[in-house]
Order: sequence, then C-alpha cells, then structure tokens
Amino acid sequence: MTAKPLVLDADGTLLRTDMLLEGIWKGLGTDPAAVFKALPLMSDRAAFKAEIARIAPLRADLLPVHEDVAALALDAREQGREVAIASASDISYVAPLAAHYGIDRVFASENGVNLKGQAKADALVAAYGEGGFDYAGNDKSDRKIWDHADHAIVVGRAGGGAQGLTSVTQLDGGWSPRAVLKSMRPHQWVKNVLLFLPMIAAHAFFFDIFLAVCLGIVSFSAAASCIYIVNDLLDIEADRLHVKKRKRPFAAGTVPIPIGMLTCLVLGGIALGVGAALSVQMFGVVAFYMALSLAYSMRLKRLRWIDIAVLASLYTLRVVAGAAASGVDASVFMLIFIFPIFITLGCVKRMTELALATDDKPLPGRGYARGDMGDLLNMSAIGMVGALVIFFLYSYSDQALALYPDQWLLWVALLPIAAWLYRMVRLGYMGRMDYDPIVFALSDMRGLGYLLITLSLMFYAAGLWSEWYARLLG
Repeated sequence: MTAKPLVLDADGTLLRTDMLLEGIWKGLGTDPAAVFKALPLMSDRAAFKAEIARIAPLRADLLPVHEDVAALALDAREQGREVAIASASDISYVAPLAAHYGIDRVFASENGVNLKGQAKADALVAAYGEGGFDYAGNDKSDRKIWDHADHAIVVGRAGGGAQGLTSVTQLDGGWSPRAVLKSMRPHQWVKNVLLFLPMIAAHAFFFDIFLAVCLGIVSFSAAASCIYIVNDLLDIEADRLHVKKRKRPFAAGTVPIPIGMLTCLVLGGIALGVGAALSVQMFGVVAFYMALSLAYSMRLKRLRWIDIAVLASLYTLRVVAGAAASGVDASVFMLIFIFPIFITLGCVKRMTELALATDDKPLPGRGYARGDMGDLLNMSAIGMVGALVIFFLYSYSDQALALYPDQWLLWVALLPIAAWLYRMVRLGYMGRMDYDPIVFALSDMRGLGYLLITLSLMFYAAGLWSEWYARLLG
C-alpha cells in the first residue's frame, strides 16, 4: 500500500462547487460595485482571485463536499499518509478550507502566481518529486499534474483529460439534467395562471386569446426560472443556512455554477424571444419583470417592507402580462383590487418563514425577525380589508354594472374571498403552508374551493352559466 501523499484539487474535486465563482456571485449580492471594479483585473488571474476573495469571504464550513473524495482523504489519513490541497483558488479561500478539514498542507494561488496547470504541476514536483504523490482532480487542465503523479484520481469526465493514463481511480461526478430542471423550479410555474385573469375578467373566452395567454405563460415561466437561478446563485451561502433551501441544487452543489449561468442565458433568451413574438407590449412587460426581479434579488429583498411591495408588484405584473399577451385590457379596478391581495400574500410569505425559523435571529438575507410577526400580521390585515373594500366599490362601477347585471351576487362573492384571505393569513402566521403562498394556494383544496365558489358566483352574476347552458342545449 502506497505511503505517498494524497493531493486534492479543491474546486470540483473535494468541493462540489467553484470558490471563485461563489465569491463572484456572493460579491454581486453584497457589494456589486466592488465586483465590477475588479473586472479589469481578469487579465491577471491571480490578482483577480485575490481581489474577489477580499470582497467576498466564504465560509469553508458551508461549502458542499464531494463525499467520495472526502472518504478517500479520510482513508489516507488513517493510513498515515499526508493529505494536501493544491488549488488554483486564492490562498485566503483554500487555507480556511484546509484548516476546517484538518488537511496537512496547502498549495494555492498567491503572490501573483495563478496555481493552475503547469504551475501547479511544478509546485507539486518541487515538493514531492516526480511521481512522488497521488493527485485527485476533475478538469482537463489537471492532465499536466496527472502526468507527474504516481496515481490519478479522476472525478467525473475531466473533459477527456484522463485519456491514456494507466493508473487511474474513477469517481462519479458531474451533474444531471434532472438537477438542472430542479434549479429552474418548475413547480413555481403554476403561479403564471395569473396571466389568465384579464381574459376571465373580460369574459373573453376565445381560442386565439387562450393560445396567446398560454404563450405568455411560456415566456413568463422562462423569465421566472431565469431569475430564480440568478437568485439562487446570489443567495448560495444564505440558502445553506436555511433548513429547506440548503437542498437547492446550487447550495447543495448538485449543479455546477457555470451550468446554471448557461441555463440562465438560454431561459432569458426564450423569455424575451417569445414575448417579442407576441407583441411589443409583452416584450416590455417581460423585460421590466426581469429587471425588477433582478433588482429584487440583488438588493430590494433585503429592505424591510420594500421587499413586500416589490413582491406584490411582481405578482401584479403577471396580470399585466396576461393583458399584454392576449390584447385584452386589464381594468384599473382589477389591478387596484389585486395589489393589496398580493401585499397580504407577501406578508404571509414572510410570516411563514418566521414561523418556521429555528431561532429569533433575523432571517438570512432578509430584514425580518420573529419580533416583526405582529407588524406583518397587521399589514396583512390592512391588505385584506383594502382588497374587500375595493371589490365592493368596483361593484358600483360602470364596468361592473355592464358585465354583472346581478350586482348583489358580487356582494355575496365577498364572503368566500374574505374566507380565503383569512385562511391564508391564519395558516401563514402558524407556519402551516409552503414558503410561497401562491404555490400553496393552488394546491390547497379548501382554499381552491373558496376561489371556485367566488368564480362561480361572478359567472352567475354575469349570466354566463345560463348562456353556456343554453348553448349546450342548442
């Protein structure tokens, strides 16, 4: 059994992530101006890495580890072998990682030297001699080190860099399309049924309008997934501190950050392309939604109360998008009515997070702690009452009187609306719902019952049931 040292690459080998990219995205979330100022240093890779490490320190204890590589390192230590890390990442990232896992020796980029490829090979040969170490890596550039190692441990495919090597241990690595799909949060696409509201409110039940809204949903789903990926990349460290969010693909390291960035670009292109194909107005709404979502992810979500107002605006933009995609006007009354509802649901979202928090500390990346539960409850009640009052006033508008001859049924519809909103607030305050209230609402059978009763009453008030029944008979 060999007693030669075991040398581990860090990014993509010991770790299921890349520390430089993690630092860049963390910096974009905490100090974007500093990251942009550092970009001219990219021509000097070592200097750029050092500056990013200064801007955005990482917590070594939170970085996701490749279990098989960690097991190899543990076995080597038990055999009395030296275990070292040799990484192209900056020393200020690598040294804490080595200290956290009790690794004996560190080789990393420092003093203007980017320790990658041949530079890393030269450093290891100088330390251990030709063939005097085993090396674990995952990248095509690691071939220059494997050529000087006694034994190669290859994680994943390594870009074909391990071809022709004779002494090799192969470990699973890489990523799966299923994990990438999970990072897109397809379960969140259900929220885009809000695009149907203008069509339903205007009673415009025509196939061409329905098809246009469906294409609008495709555009908005791609836009939302694009921003979800950006949000997850900005929030990797905060997500790892969260009881559920730590299982998200980027936080868990099951999808590499470069794959996430490429997926984000493709989704953004689909969103804007489909939006432009529908109409100029739809393109504008999608572009504005993505810009506001990006601002929310990078800064606004950390501002108390402003984050809830932005959340409500993002939900409302889905309704505006439904109008832009279909060509059906969204009435001002409808927009004024749904905004306080979304304010209430934004408060519900934060109350749910606080109710499920494990301590009294502020939520990671948010401006709320458990002491804010009372204020959030009061604000949700204000939004609830405001929405009901606006709906009542709408029943007296010229548009409502034209669309709904049986005005009194609109007043009756206030009851299930109130019951649904009360249920959402109550369950959120008790922490008994999903972190996203819209997704929860569309899977909550009792809540859906209230919404269907409301819709049925409004259709009855409009005379649609009798009209459809007559068509069915005739």
